[in-house]
Amino acid sequence: QFTPDLMPSDITGTSIFRPDRAEFEFRRGPVFTQMLLADEINRAPARTQAALLQAMQERIVTADGHDHELSDIFTVIATQNPLENEGTYPLPEAELDRFLFKLMVDYPAEPDELEIFQLHGSPRTSDEFAGLAKQQLFGTGEIMGMRTAVMQVEVRPDIANYTLQIIRATREHPFLRAGASTRAGVMLLRASRALAATYGRNFVVPDDVRELAPAALRHRLYRTAAAELEGTSTDQILDDIINRIAPPR
Repeated sequence: QFTPDLMPSDITGTSIFRPDRAEFEFRRGPVFTQMLLADEINRAPARTQAALLQAMQERIVTADGHDHELSDIFTVIATQNPLENEGTYPLPEAELDRFLFKLMVDYPAEPDELEIFQLHGSPRTSDEFAGLAKQQLFGTGEIMGMRTAVMQVEVRPDIANYTLQIIRATREHPFLRAGASTRAGVMLLRASRALAATYGRNFVVPDDVRELAPAALRHRLYRTAAAELEGTSTDQILDDIINRIAPPR
């Protein structure tokens, strides 16, 4: 749980002096896990959020001049509150760029919301969730195998160029003051490979790129004041860009 008083060492860990050994011992923080859920990440100030930068990019935590490796499958999932909420901080651009996707979570559909009301607090539901929490769906080896398989999915030169044109168009759009980075294009293609694999294909098609572009790019783009005044959303700008670029045949 991210809070305004959270310190970087509360995430990465801290060195504790051991009198019996006359030396410092590094106590690992919660970042040393396979999947880190950072709830309400923008409740913490930028300095604390920055503690995740090295971990997310290099899977390493440096403390007191020593590097501590994280799990090969280390992953960060974060939630954030709307910026207009009291007590929130904007996420640093460098941190946002390290997230693969930004998914928009809206209110559930009426039938789903009714089901939530009916199931909430039910003993049967609580028991079911308790059982699910103890199940291991995949081991580390299986996940690494999936990653290897995804990286073998082919990205043809024309698909790579199509992705490049989308990325470069974000840097020239009049409603964007800052476009997508090179990392954004790399991540979009990586995600497109994974999507193609889930569809049973060993090659990426333009529709894979188009389908994932909003989730992969919306948090990496920054609107101009004019766009904000007109109420033009980042997704609308992306739709305009994607619709103007002809996909390869």
